[in-house]
Amino acid sequence: MNIPTSRRVTRQVKIGALCLGSDAPIVVQAMTNTDTADAQATAAQVESLARSGAELVRITVNGHEAAAQVANIRDLLDRHGIDVPLVGDFHFNGHRLLAAYPACAQALAKYRINPGNVGKGARRDEQFCQMIEIACRHGKPVRIGVNWGSLDPDLLARMMDANAALPVPLTSDTVMREALVVSALDYANRAIEVGLSADHIVLSAKVSQVQDLIAVYRNLAVRCDYPLHLGLTEAGMGSKGIVASTAALAVLLQEGIGDTLRISLTPKPGGERAKEVQVAQQILQTMGLRAFTPQVVACPGCGRTTSSFFQALAQQIEAYLREQTPVWRTRYPGVERMQVAVMGCVVNGPGESRLADIGISLPGAGEHPSAPVFIDGEKVLTLKGAGIAQDFIRLLDAYVQTRYGPATPHNQLEQLLHASSLIMPPTDSL
Repeated sequence: MNIPTSRRVTRQVKIGALCLGSDAPIVVQAMTNTDTADAQATAAQVESLARSGAELVRITVNGHEAAAQVANIRDLLDRHGIDVPLVGDFHFNGHRLLAAYPACAQALAKYRINPGNVGKGARRDEQFCQMIEIACRHGKPVRIGVNWGSLDPDLLARMMDANAALPVPLTSDTVMREALVVSALDYANRAIEVGLSADHIVLSAKVSQVQDLIAVYRNLAVRCDYPLHLGLTEAGMGSKGIVASTAALAVLLQEGIGDTLRISLTPKPGGERAKEVQVAQQILQTMGLRAFTPQVVACPGCGRTTSSFFQALAQQIEAYLREQTPVWRTRYPGVERMQVAVMGCVVNGPGESRLADIGISLPGAGEHPSAPVFIDGEKVLTLKGAGIAQDFIRLLDAYVQTRYGPATPHNQLEQLLHASSLIMPPTDSL
């Protein structure tokens, strides 16, 4: 598999205990959708996102009531043992809020500034610089995040006028893409002029279409060495948002572009906000770039399978792994890379199960009612009867203990089977 072994960015930015860029792991971000003025609700959602795997969480700081609560939110999280860094998302009035609430400015680990939304005309530069000066005073890194929905209109107008004067003008889309890159780089240079260290700058240039995002970030990546934040803005709902985000980010990540990402999914009313974290993790894990939780390989099912049984078992195993992983990772280093196969019939079942760390090949429709289990490529026993699911979960628990726990005796398989309360079958029954 051709997995990128290094990324294009050499510069590294520290955000609390996290690092972005260079050889640091690609960081998963999320954003709350609570009213930040409600400190309890916001802290609870940040905690939920962090426990789901978010390594950086952004909160909206859009008014005095919100800014006044940021330090309280940080305190609530600290009391619950949640040390995830908080990023303040500022638009329109950030220069006022950061100046008026120094506790907010200090409690945040990073600021996100959208240059297109910091003011108009001459006030834009003045108010942008005020925010950068506060970041310098508190030693905070800044993400300069341009967005084509709020691109600096003066810059875009100048570039469009210059393009119109060319003998063969470029398309408006091409000018728009270039304007995004120029805006991000120009404001990064301006921040450095004001006094912000180059290793305190992260850039993003978000759009909502896949091909535009790929083109913009390829361009940005060859013109700077700042860490880059990836994500489609307004990716959408459900499968559309997941597919669009995956299509765009997978191309860039495979090319070594991107140091942190957020999947901007629109949840259903009352829907789980942590879904965006799970999708980000799955993108990185399926590409082989990071590992977060053991993965389940399961066949899609066909007319040969007893679909209700193997589908239910696959879902049960996947839910069990996700539930157990936070506990396992503290006790069993490397368990997040485990592969588990839950297959539905004899066509590909035995082969896929052998390739996994531990796998089960369930009987298909009309097949002999037995389920061989494979561990580390070897068939070790066959499960039968009504308790197949419970027996396999016991085997899975025992496998984790013996494979990823402290060193085990040479007769590891026997220890595993005894630990799972299953008896080693006679050799001729394997």
